[in-house]
Formats: sequence, structure tokens, C-alpha cells
Amino acid sequence: MTIVANGPGVVTLGPQDRARAIGAAKAALGLSLEDHDDLLAALAETALGLAEQFLGQMLIARTITVSLPVQSGWQRLGVAPVTAIADVMGVGADGIATPLAPLGYEIDLVRGEGWLRLRDAGGAVRVTAQVSAGLAADWDAIPPAIRQGAVMLAAYLFSERDTTRPPPGAITALWRPYRNFTLTGSIHP
Repeated sequence: MTIVANGPGVVTLGPQDRARAIGAAKAALGLSLEDHDDLLAALAETALGLAEQFLGQMLIARTITVSLPVQSGWQRLGVAPVTAIADVMGVGADGIATPLAPLGYEIDLVRGEGWLRLRDAGGAVRVTAQVSAGLAADWDAIPPAIRQGAVMLAAYLFSERDTTRPPPGAITALWRPYRNFTLTGSIHP
């Protein structure tokens, strides 16, 4: 399984979420000037990306492209929490993608995990699917403890740019209750 673009750990905030994240980081740092807004936005995106990697789930909902090998049996899509799977395409050896017939595959959503099973890949060597995943619709809908940990990490990355000290343990303490453990190669329920 390969995530082609915009997957877990790669967060790009939209304008409203960016403004809210900058505001929260500035409040944590006691800043009021706009001199560092671009840096704070980049650090907030980094913090959210690290949170996604630690938590094992995407925070702000977005659509990503997942590429899978052609094989029998159920394949886990490798992102969570999945809300929708669409546009299942077969990719030929020539790199050309064509939609798979609706009876050529099955999809399943189980407890936030997305699954795909191929019945007839029509000669494809790989399969791609558009997967919508995310815990929250926007910055404000991220659970408060996760959001606070991201703000703390962004503020730490800003204020401690020249240090080799690790970030405060309180950050992962805030995130740990939301951590999603999934074993690679898990079996379809």
C-alpha cells in the first residue's frame, strides 16, 4: 500500500484553520505582531503532522489517493478514520488508469478502517482509490487535548529553535488517549 499524496503526517491548513492555529500559537507564546505568522503556520502544520503520525490517524479531514497491489483478499487502506472510499481505478502496466467495474471490487468500512477486496482487476497491475479520512472537519473540531498538544508543540518549536532538548512530555500525554494502534497486515473483521 502506498499513499500517493496528502497522507497522514502531511498537513496543509486552509485559510480559516491556518488563522486559528496561528492565533492559538501566538496566544501560547504571548505574541501579538504578525511578523512570525508564516513561521507559526508552518510549525502548526508540522505539529499536526507529527500528531497524526503519533496518533495513527488523520486529524483534519481530507481526501487522499491510496495505491494498492493487485492481489486477492481484503486489503487494509492504511489510513484512519476512513469516512468514504470512491473512484476505484485499475492502473495498467502503461500507467493509464481506468475505472474498475462496480462488480470488480468490494469496499468496507469497519470502525474507521477502510478495506478493499478485488474480484476482477481487469488486467491492472495496481489499483488506486480516493479515500476520505479524518477525525475532524476543521481546526475547531479537533478534540481539545489534541489541539492543545499541537499548539504546545508549535510554540515549543518556535521558542526553542536553537535547542537540542526534546519537547515537553505533556504533549504526548495529551495525545496518548487518542492513539490508534493498528498492526500492519491486520485481518478484515
